[in-house]
Amino acid sequence: MNTALTQVAWLARRSALRTLRRPAAFLPMLGFPVLLLALFAGGLDLSTRVPGFPTDSYFSFLLAGGFVQGALVGGVNSGLDLVSDVQSGFFGRLLLTPMNRGLIVLAQLCGSALLAVIQSLICLLAGAVVGVWPHSPAEVAVIVALSAVMGMAFSSCGAFLALRTRSSEAVLATFPLTFVLLLFSSFFMPRNLMTAGWFRTLASWNPVTYLIEAVRAPLIGGNVAHATGVGFGIAAGLAAVTVSLTVGRLSSRTVTV
Repeated sequence: MNTALTQVAWLARRSALRTLRRPAAFLPMLGFPVLLLALFAGGLDLSTRVPGFPTDSYFSFLLAGGFVQGALVGGVNSGLDLVSDVQSGFFGRLLLTPMNRGLIVLAQLCGSALLAVIQSLICLLAGAVVGVWPHSPAEVAVIVALSAVMGMAFSSCGAFLALRTRSSEAVLATFPLTFVLLLFSSFFMPRNLMTAGWFRTLASWNPVTYLIEAVRAPLIGGNVAHATGVGFGIAAGLAAVTVSLTVGRLSSRTVTV
C-alpha cells in the first residue's frame, strides 16, 4: 500500500511540476479568469441595480466563474500533457510496470487537483484585495475542496479524450468549448433574472451553471449547503464517469496505447 501511495504521489508531483515549469500552460489558468474579471466587472457593475440581483458587488458575483474557468482550462492542459506522454512513449512504458492502471489515472488527476487548489487560492487572494472573502474559514475550505474536485473532473475528461484520440489537436479543439459552457451559464447573470426563456433553459441544463453557483454561494451568501452539495455531486459524478471510461479503455487495450 505504501509503495502504491508513493508511486501515485510521485506521478502527481511530476504532473503538477511539469505544468508549473511551463508558463504557457499554467498562466492561461490564471490569465483568462483575470482578463474576464477585468473586462466585465467594471462594465457590468450597473447590473447590481437590477431588482432581485443577489449582491451589490458585481465583482463578487463574477469571481466565482473564475474558479470554474481555471478548472476548465486545466482540463485541456491535462489532456495535452497526457497526449505528450503517449506520443513520447512514457505512458506506454508506465503501463508496463506493475502499477494498477486505475492508480496511474488517479495520479494524473491528483496533479491536476493540486494545480486547481493553487489557482483557487490565487483567486481567493485576488478577491480579498478588493474586499471579497467567504464568511468563514469553513467556507474557504469548501471552495478550495470544490476547486480540487472540479480540477479532477475536467482533467479526467481531458485524459479520456487524450487516450481516445492521441491527438493534441483534438484536445486543443475543445478549448473554445470552455467559453461556450461559460457563456451559456449563470456566469454573468443569475438565472432568475434571465429574461430570455431559451437562454435560461440552456443555463439550467448546463452543469457548469451549478458549479459556478456552488462557488458563488460562499462568496455572496445564500443557501450554501444546497449549492455546494449540488456542485460537489456534479463534479464528483463527472469525474467518476470519465475515470471509469478511461480505466476501462486502458484495460481493454494492449499497453501500446
